[in-house]
Amino acid sequence: MKKLLNTLYVTTESAGLRKDGENLVAEVEGGERARVPLHMLASVVVFGGIFVSPALMQTCAANGVTIVLLDRVGRFQARIEGPVSGNVLLRRAQYRQSDAPDEIVRGMVMGKLANQRSVLMRALRDYGKEFEEDAKSRIEDAVARMARILRRVERAGEGAEVLRGAEGEAANLYFGVFDHLLRSPDPEIRFNGRSRRPPLDPVNAVLSFLYTLLTHDCRSAAESVGLDPAVGFLHRDRPGRPSLALDLMEEFRPILADRLALSLFNRRQLRARDFERRDGGAVLLSEDARRTVLSAWQERKREERMHPFLGEKAPLGLMPYLQAQMLSRHLRGDLDAYPPWFWK
Repeated sequence: MKKLLNTLYVTTESAGLRKDGENLVAEVEGGERARVPLHMLASVVVFGGIFVSPALMQTCAANGVTIVLLDRVGRFQARIEGPVSGNVLLRRAQYRQSDAPDEIVRGMVMGKLANQRSVLMRALRDYGKEFEEDAKSRIEDAVARMARILRRVERAGEGAEVLRGAEGEAANLYFGVFDHLLRSPDPEIRFNGRSRRPPLDPVNAVLSFLYTLLTHDCRSAAESVGLDPAVGFLHRDRPGRPSLALDLMEEFRPILADRLALSLFNRRQLRARDFERRDGGAVLLSEDARRTVLSAWQERKREERMHPFLGEKAPLGLMPYLQAQMLSRHLRGDLDAYPPWFWK
C-alpha cells in the first residue's frame, strides 16, 4: 500500500521557505516557525506572495516533492515539479480510450451520483427529525429522483454525452436541496446555488477552496501511476485544464469536500465573520478560516474507509491514488471495467 505522505500548506503572506540540509524551513519575519524533513513530504502548497528559495525548489523537484502556487483566494497559479515519469504504453492506451470514453464515463458518473445520494440519505437518517416537513419532503424527492437517474446511468448503451447530461441533472437536484443540509442559525450561512468565479457566499467560498485542494490531490494521484492528467474522459480536453484530475475528483467531491464543508458550518467552526467581502460581491476566506479548513482537510484525509473493490481499509487521502491505480489497470486490460468508488 502506498504511504500517505504529508502536504505542507503555507498561508502566512509574510512567510519564506528555504532548504536547510534535508529539511524544509518555514520562516516568518526572520524567525523559524516550522522545520519539516523533506522525505516526509509529498507536496507543498503555498498561498499568496510567499517566497520559496531556488535551492528548495531544485531539491523538491529532484526528490518528487511538488510545489503548488495558489493566489491568496486559492486559485491555481503555477506548479513546480521535476521530470514526470509517464508510462508510454499506458498513456497510449489512455489516449485511445479517451476517444471512446463511454464505459469509463459511466463508472465515474455512477460513483459521483451514488455518493451525492448517500450524502442526502445520511442527512435524512441523522437529522430527519429536525427538518421542517417541506425540507424533508424536498430531500426525499431528490433522493428518489436521483435513484431513477442512477438506474438510467447503469444501463448499457448510453453514450458519454447522455451520461454527462445525467450527471448535470443529478447535480441540479443535489445542490437544489443542499441549503437544507446547513443547520447553522446564522442567516448569512445559506446556499442559493453554486457560484464559482468568484464565490458569492461563504458556503461557495469553502466549496471552491476544498475543490481546489482535491484537484491538486487527484492530479498528483494521476501522475503517480503514470497517467496524463490533462487527458480525461468525463471532462473534455481543454488547453491548460487537468481534465483527468477533474474526472477523478468527481467521485470524491460529495464525501471529501461537500460533507466537510457542511460539518465546518454546522459545528460552527466557521461563521460569517470568518469571511471577507470584496467589491463585486466576491466572498473570500480569511487567513484564520483557511487554517481552520486546512486543518480539518488534513484530519479528514487521515480517516480510514473500506475500499469497495479492494476490500481493505485505507485513509481517505489515499483513495484518489487507489482510483487512479484502478483506472490504469483497466486501461492496461487487467480489469474489465473501471470500478467506481462508493462511500460506505
